[in-house]
Amino acid sequence: MPLQRANEAELYYEVRGDGPPLLLMMGASGYGGVFGRFAECLADEFTVITYDRRGNGQSPRPAGWNATSPEEQADDAAALLAGLGLTPAAIFGTSSAGIFALAALIRHPESVRGAVLHEPALFALFDDPEDVRNRLIQLVKEGMEAGGPARAFERFLRFGAGDANWERLEPGVQEVMLASADTYFGVESGAFDSYLPDEETFASITIPIKLLVSGQSHAFFSEAAARLAELLGVEVARTPGTHFPYLDHPQELAQTVRPFLRRVSL
Repeated sequence: MPLQRANEAELYYEVRGDGPPLLLMMGASGYGGVFGRFAECLADEFTVITYDRRGNGQSPRPAGWNATSPEEQADDAAALLAGLGLTPAAIFGTSSAGIFALAALIRHPESVRGAVLHEPALFALFDDPEDVRNRLIQLVKEGMEAGGPARAFERFLRFGAGDANWERLEPGVQEVMLASADTYFGVESGAFDSYLPDEETFASITIPIKLLVSGQSHAFFSEAAARLAELLGVEVARTPGTHFPYLDHPQELAQTVRPFLRRVSL
């Protein structure tokens, strides 16, 4: 099992294809295996790296690790790329990992050629962050009452991915994702909600960014993307599918990001 020591964590990773490096970063569940079909679509032109974030999937939970931050997650990603000798790389980050990708290009500009931020879960930029937070709290509460952390996490993932995407996953993949319930509820939940760089930091960013939302996703992701676009001085692009387009429209997602990845990899 390939493990790379990175930022005092052991990270499980997989590498596909050949060409300029591209790192795919997963949000809740931290499981890189969900990118399989999307990664294969891009492996004809890029060296695609997927990994399980610390304490998720096949990446063990570090001893004494009880708190995290976007900065720590960004440092993990940069250290993984450096350890594999694959810097600088393009980064694709989705949902909370869109936050990690943003933090990575700010903290480690030497490691990042360009970043695709897909529906970054920047609560501070939602129209009504408290409403979204309360909806999620209620959803998790009902799941906990119905069957404990795993059931609560399943309901959370179904909320993001949609029932069809969840049910399309192989049972083994579902099991790996649900095994992250303790990490999510014990360490990650709420750890990223307040993240928002200041205007001076945004103005200092020179690395190319593609900001992306899905056509059939939750409205609050588009709200955040529109405000983030103003802060970054970029436009918002769209791709078909739900919040998990790498599951329901992997080929279309690959077509959407490929021109940007080519440009930043020259």
